[in-house]
Amino acid sequence: MSGSRVAAAIRAAKESRRGALIGYLPVGFPDLDTSVDAAIAMARSGADVLEFGVPYSDPVMDGLVIQEATQTALERGFRLPQVFEAVRRVREAVDTPILVMTYWNPVLQYGADRFAADLKAAGGDGLITPDITPDSAADWIEASERHGLDRVFLAAPTSSDERLDMVARSTTGFVYTVSTMGITGERAELDAAARKLTGRLREHGAELACVGIGLSTAEHVAAALDYADGAIVGTVFVRALRDGGIEGLAAAVRELAAGTRALSA
Repeated sequence: MSGSRVAAAIRAAKESRRGALIGYLPVGFPDLDTSVDAAIAMARSGADVLEFGVPYSDPVMDGLVIQEATQTALERGFRLPQVFEAVRRVREAVDTPILVMTYWNPVLQYGADRFAADLKAAGGDGLITPDITPDSAADWIEASERHGLDRVFLAAPTSSDERLDMVARSTTGFVYTVSTMGITGERAELDAAARKLTGRLREHGAELACVGIGLSTAEHVAAALDYADGAIVGTVFVRALRDGGIEGLAAAVRELAAGTRALSA
């Protein structure tokens, strides 16, 4: 991970604060220009890494808020090349690392090497791929290495030791640690399985692990950073953009970023 801008941003956040905040938004919601401006605002309001989601017709991991947002983007004409345009425009404005979260089928249809080349040219830093495992991702692993992109795989509480070993060895940037079994959204409390899973990943050699799914408050972020290197937040930010526009989103990012700061003595 030595050349990873994503890993470098997470380490820098750990040195200056308690850890990193990774913020998710879908490309094209509520429209392309607003999604670009929203990502820029997110970076300027405290997000250490940006996660741009590719709208997809069958988002099996996403909760209702994100499903509705991505459906809106699709209905308003989202097309895959807009991902690269959005990444390029955000990169021109801020230097925050940008990952693209995508189900595998759009990449497969586009072509893994072509996708990697276009993402790199736009200034992107890598992919989060929730529905493909390292043993099924030979083409992507090869393309990511060729173009110098991070590949972020997921680990779940139900993952076997063999699977965690494979994920830890194959991932660059950070391992996406799924805090609960189920779809994305807000939870009243973090599942204790996330802490145990992060510990297991460390045992298997994972350098950096960030927790996602279920984080909705600064307290959740702070709790996750007791054991993880970063906290991934999506639903709260998508809702904030939907209900309060870019100003509402920026306020939500600042609020949750407070969870990354050192706790009072």
